[in-house]
Amino acid sequence: MGVVVERAAPRHAYDIDDLLRTCFARPAEAMLVKQLAMDGDLVLALIARDEESGATAGLVALSKMHVAIGGDPAPAIALAPLAVMPDYRHSGVAAALVTAAIEQMRQAGALLMFVLGEPGFYERFGFATASAEGFDSPYAGPYFMALELQGGLPCGPRGIADHAPAFAALAETDQ
Repeated sequence: MGVVVERAAPRHAYDIDDLLRTCFARPAEAMLVKQLAMDGDLVLALIARDEESGATAGLVALSKMHVAIGGDPAPAIALAPLAVMPDYRHSGVAAALVTAAIEQMRQAGALLMFVLGEPGFYERFGFATASAEGFDSPYAGPYFMALELQGGLPCGPRGIADHAPAFAALAETDQ
């Protein structure tokens, strides 16, 4: 089963909403993507489509972060959410989406990409908890990882790693 990864467009809004509501037990992730877009914090959304049927198989969203290293702003991106329709899981769709997202953000000049996720999955793309250590974030912990997109990080103290404000609303629904 082949998929093609492409930049999401406004015409995909219904498919994206349907995918997120199918993949997650609560509507908060669908609302997160909508809020990121409304706030102007959604940098990129990529969708995976089945080459034969045209069905939407998955989505990855990338949003702005406020990150500082040693007090200086650093261009950084959050990868979230990543969703794959049940019929397409374990078929490489998630890997294709993450790989495309990394390449797009490398080309755009982002320094870091952060993710909160399963290390066993994300480490194969180069994400590491060590790269996220030292950043002050409400998500700090064993599932908070970063990927250095442009080579080594500058030496010295780390700083903050704040997600876009829409993530605070998502965190409130978790409580």
